[in-house]
Amino acid sequence: MGRTSDARERILDSSRRLMRTRGYTALGVAEICADAGVKKGSFYYFFDSKQALTVETVDGHWAEERRVLEAALAEPAGPVERLRALVECLIGTQRTDHSESGAIHGCLYGNLALELSGQEPQVRRRLAEVFDEQVGMVARLIGAAREAGLVGREAGADALARSMVAQIEGTVLLARVRNDPALLDEVWPSVERLLGLA
Repeated sequence: MGRTSDARERILDSSRRLMRTRGYTALGVAEICADAGVKKGSFYYFFDSKQALTVETVDGHWAEERRVLEAALAEPAGPVERLRALVECLIGTQRTDHSESGAIHGCLYGNLALELSGQEPQVRRRLAEVFDEQVGMVARLIGAAREAGLVGREAGADALARSMVAQIEGTVLLARVRNDPALLDEVWPSVERLLGLA
């Protein structure tokens, strides 16, 4: 049996880390390959293009993040507590980044969405799907909180969930610009006001 190469996984790992810290446009295939310790020919053996790599990078990042979120949502707690756990999971990476490197790198999906707003349609479609899945998770929790009489019925759960995800993304963006993790402390109180929990 031949030796199994981990070159593909190394390329994906490097891509995910470098795209979070450097962005998409400033990052070249040669730099990704150098960081991963693989030859450029290996890149094109596994990926048709940088755009294809980016879609797979988003897929892998979301698969890992979704597992963490689903574990938090499986906790035997009330819907508001699970909603808060979901919020903490979504912003927790930023706190970890700052404590480990002194910098907030932002959300991979939000960073790519801002950078690629008018280009790379495959990447934008995949990002939209990821955000839709996040909104769906939040909407289900808001629906459960409503059933428990904890949240009013003035606005639809989907609209509230979209507002909540946008609020998280916006706060992460501001925290990144200022490199100030203290701004992340504002997310949950803002969610409480949005949902009428405060």
